[in-house]
Amino acid sequence: MGNKIISMIKKDNKDGGGGSKSKRMNRSQRKLLADEEMLHRRALSMAIHQAQLSQRFDGSMSRRVGSTSTRKRTLSDPFSNGKQVPDFSESLIVKRFVLVHGEGFGAWCWYKIIASLEESGLSPTTVDLTGCGFNMTDTNTVSTLEEYSKPLIELLENLPEEEKVILVGHSTGGASISYALERFPEKISKAIFVCATMVSDGQRPFDVFSEELGSAERFMQESQFLIYGNGKDKPPTGFMFEKPHMKGLYFNQSPNKDIALAMISMRPVPLGPMMEKVSLTAERYGKGRRFYVQTLDDRALSPDVQEKVVRENSPEGVFKIKGSDHCPFFSKPQSLHKILLEIAQIP
Repeated sequence: MGNKIISMIKKDNKDGGGGSKSKRMNRSQRKLLADEEMLHRRALSMAIHQAQLSQRFDGSMSRRVGSTSTRKRTLSDPFSNGKQVPDFSESLIVKRFVLVHGEGFGAWCWYKIIASLEESGLSPTTVDLTGCGFNMTDTNTVSTLEEYSKPLIELLENLPEEEKVILVGHSTGGASISYALERFPEKISKAIFVCATMVSDGQRPFDVFSEELGSAERFMQESQFLIYGNGKDKPPTGFMFEKPHMKGLYFNQSPNKDIALAMISMRPVPLGPMMEKVSLTAERYGKGRRFYVQTLDDRALSPDVQEKVVRENSPEGVFKIKGSDHCPFFSKPQSLHKILLEIAQIP
């Protein structure tokens, strides 16, 4: 077992706190609010465009949602309460983060984290897994974890020979970064699991959610959320929660505008990759540096279940975010950003 690092991140400070502060909003505060609103509008615009795309569009795609600049900027982070963001890039050997979304999400969900990492002088990249986000593959045709994770694998295959990245996986995206760590341990500096499915060898990604959703066998037989893409007489091919369920499970602490973004952007989840037993070896996956971020107001993957995941898989470090739902990139972006930087600096 690696040395466990416990970092408790307190609740994010909210802008506009009381006291004797002037009621008039100064220019800096107006600028920060305008920056955040601009980022959200860009993400929303891309999500609407995604919904309008023709099914003729195909292939994998990496998208940078939010900021479109690849230059290191000197602006303050719009989620840092007006404080200048320290530039960590000079002290880090690995500066590139690859952000991998969870079930039903897409690259769009990382828009706040993309902006804050870029403000810190780092290089975030996002992928749309097969059948997700802007990847218009029919989710009913995605049957294996290998196929589902193909855009991530292609990105890693095309890295320069000596370059390494830090992988960040949210929710079931943990299965994809586990698969990637097994395939390319030499290209991955660290793997960060954000309230994610950190699975053991032979375990299914769905198994991590079994306490909330029931066993895989029961879910396949009884769930009202199943999709039968090949007909009712054939096994289900996917699932998608109804909007009220999604709001209760994923977004109980998220801002309304981010919930609105998610409601028009979420796509069905291919069932095959979630039910596949993952093969992991001690020689490859086992040598990777793994870290876990727990979300303590999570209704999709409860804190107790996340504690169990940590006990069973012994990550090198464990970090906790108070007051975060299952989507800390929406509900607690400042805390998640701080943790990502902290992990990146661990020698």
